[in-house]
Amino acid sequence: METHLRSLRLFGQNLQAFFSQLKKHPSAWLGGIVILLYVAMAIIAPLLAPHSPIGTDLQLRLIPPFWQDGGTWSHFFGTDVLGMDLLSRIIYGARISLLIGFLAVGISVLIGVVLGMLAGYFRGFFDEIISRFAELLMAFPFLIFAIGIMAVLGPGFGNLLLALTFKGWVEFFRLVRGEMMVEKTKEYVEAATALGVSHLRIIISEILPNVVHSILVLGTLRLGYMIIMEASLSFLGLGIQPPTPAWGSMISAGRDYMMTAWWISTIPGIALLILVLSINLFGEGLRDVSDPRLKRG
Repeated sequence: METHLRSLRLFGQNLQAFFSQLKKHPSAWLGGIVILLYVAMAIIAPLLAPHSPIGTDLQLRLIPPFWQDGGTWSHFFGTDVLGMDLLSRIIYGARISLLIGFLAVGISVLIGVVLGMLAGYFRGFFDEIISRFAELLMAFPFLIFAIGIMAVLGPGFGNLLLALTFKGWVEFFRLVRGEMMVEKTKEYVEAATALGVSHLRIIISEILPNVVHSILVLGTLRLGYMIIMEASLSFLGLGIQPPTPAWGSMISAGRDYMMTAWWISTIPGIALLILVLSINLFGEGLRDVSDPRLKRG
């Protein structure tokens, strides 16, 4: 019990020091604030959206944003070809992007970390099998691999999540496996082994707190990538299907109207750009803090 409390206390101290260092990176804080705003927007979408995200009215089709001639404040960012309010669809689209992103990264972290800890600590035949399988998956470009899975399984939320996580765990596996192999040779692990501490307890209580920062950094950076992947698959018609609001399918729907109704594709694209850029800024700040070679003096 005392060992667990000491490990939790050490983890809390390391986490506090970690975020105190992060304060020195204003771009990371800016990115974090924008991410929180997007998350809040997704959570309270029913309160923010002025209209139904799937409500159609052909009499209101292709209304421009309020600042252009013919635009109205009632439809702040205009409407699409079916008369659906663009602002409401963008707000609800944040739910899809963030939900897919967090779920895909969370499942990938869970699978990759567990397999990486076991393979890096115990090595042997299990390590060989998982490592060779991971190398096989790494040979395929992520987007092409995901397109292939979606082409076989068909579009849908569950299939999209499976397509993103089937290969998404590999980078977390490789990171944790390498970190585990390094940490296993250090004196504190040897001392715990000499005291008769179980392997599972060493992995969870001794080694994992020392590699969790690296996992957090990689997970943050992969979040933006997963959101881009979801938008790409939805853009190609293989992800979330209309009329469910998803930024990728919204961008795709406006391709034929770029010269006459540019806002249908452009504004959802800007919303996607700002979110992914903010995630990358926050992730870069986390990486600078966690890597001693990149810390600013």
